Amino acid sequence: MENKHHNTPSTGVMADQTIKFTGVGTKKRYPDALRRIFFYDTEDNGPFVFYTNNMALSTEEIALTYKYRRRVELFFKWIKQHLHVKEFYGTTENAVKIQLYCAIITYCLFAISDRRMKLDIDIYEMSRIISISLLEQMPLGDLLVLEKAKENLQSVTQLSLIFFSGH
Repeated sequence: MENKHHNTPSTGVMADQTIKFTGVGTKKRYPDALRRIFFYDTEDNGPFVFYTNNMALSTEEIALTYKYRRRVELFFKWIKQHLHVKEFYGTTENAVKIQLYCAIITYCLFAISDRRMKLDIDIYEMSRIISISLLEQMPLGDLLVLEKAKENLQSVTQLSLIFFSGH
């Protein structure tokens, strides 16, 4: 193991090492040298370790590349969790952009509605209620409050049935 560079607090780089795998299976699968970079991200308050076979880029460039890649991955994770985009109906760049824009706009409209009406309702729950009530002709606030009240009554009834059934 060779240390090229280590402990540069201003850039966050703690170490830049050249390593080779020594295990029988790993050495056979990848016999060449790798770089192991230890990086402390002051924005995310966390240490990270990056492995790469790129020997040409500077340590800082590799650390920033991985840092930005991680942000992109976290963004898509957020999209899957909050926008409920399970699959793309079109695969061209334009089709994907349109679907993401529609999902983001819908999420923002739900968030704005929730805040302005002071409903304190989960955005996923709001989207579920609206999707099953698309043909209802009633003000949005009334629809959401009515559905929230129905759900509370159902949970109280279900709890009491469980309580009296001897379980």
